[in-house]
Amino acid sequence: MLALSHRFGFYYPEHTIKFILPIGLSFHTFQSLSYVIEVYKGNQKAEKHFGIYSLYVMFYPQLVTGPIERPQNLLVQLRQEKHFEYANFAAGLRLILFGLFTKMVIADNIAIYADQIYGDPMAYNSISVLKGLFFYSFQIYCDFFGYSTIAVGCAKVMGYNLMDNFKNPYLSKSIGEFWQRWHISLSTWFRDYVYFSLGGNRVKIHRWMINIMIIFVLSGLWHGANWTFVIWGFAHGFFYIVETMIIRMLKLRRSANETIAKIVDAFNVVKTFIIVSFIWILFRASDMHQVKLILKAIVRNIHVKDDFHVEPKTWLFLLLFIILDSFLFNTRFDSWANAKPVVVRWSLYSLLLFLIIVFSSVNNFPFIYFQF
Repeated sequence: MLALSHRFGFYYPEHTIKFILPIGLSFHTFQSLSYVIEVYKGNQKAEKHFGIYSLYVMFYPQLVTGPIERPQNLLVQLRQEKHFEYANFAAGLRLILFGLFTKMVIADNIAIYADQIYGDPMAYNSISVLKGLFFYSFQIYCDFFGYSTIAVGCAKVMGYNLMDNFKNPYLSKSIGEFWQRWHISLSTWFRDYVYFSLGGNRVKIHRWMINIMIIFVLSGLWHGANWTFVIWGFAHGFFYIVETMIIRMLKLRRSANETIAKIVDAFNVVKTFIIVSFIWILFRASDMHQVKLILKAIVRNIHVKDDFHVEPKTWLFLLLFIILDSFLFNTRFDSWANAKPVVVRWSLYSLLLFLIIVFSSVNNFPFIYFQF
């Protein structure tokens, strides 16, 4: 019971009050609910073949973190006869290769430094703690994006097309755009099945704000029964509303001057990344006490000696990923690489494979989203 209380509710030995959430608020539950809701609305015929329905729920490339598919996309494909196609096989392997590089070379190498800072933030100066926040932002992105890319690649090898779960989220110019690019299958799930059911944006402004906050707080609770996740969701909802209201009240429009527009876009990208990175503190911290320590270290440890050393190769790997991620804006690695000349394409494959074999982290870092 103690373990269950820690995992599924708030447990305080000195108090008797416990908040218990239903077991199974995860990928399988949401994918199953997608089927039930779509059938109930008449958008999808009920699947009478239990084996196909079971495969829809337990389709192995998605285990256990998605992307969360809809029955209209996946069920139809499960009934189709599949034949080996070299194009699918090659595209799938490209995605798997890039996903493994993203996870094993980028996420796992920078995870060491993120864990170091979060393990004892008061031992480092302000700049070092900020570096730790920066590393965690890319750790969680590369970890989850890597998994999703591998999942989509595994399915593609077999001839199945899964939805893309990420589209360059750190190039977003607002919190709203960030959630259109981050964990897309989850954000669209909440949008279609909860937000629209609450009235969406077809309601009065105060009701719209409540709808937004409900969606983001529920998203936080989906990740875990902890106040850090609740406040994490609340913070995203707050900044989403603030940005939207500022744009509406000031009637901001993109400048006709292309140079000015690019400068403003760059500022908004940096601004959004900084906001998201600070909110990630709530996601990574084990409790509110650790959140306070992180913030205290940032504010007070300005003059503390810096003993936080990062190997140069780590910066080079991260820079390589950022460059690749920028090149892949609104596209996918398989199609982007396939459009390159043969020499360039295979040189890139060889480089990624070499980096995976030689520079994968020696530490075992499970996928972060396996815990949700």
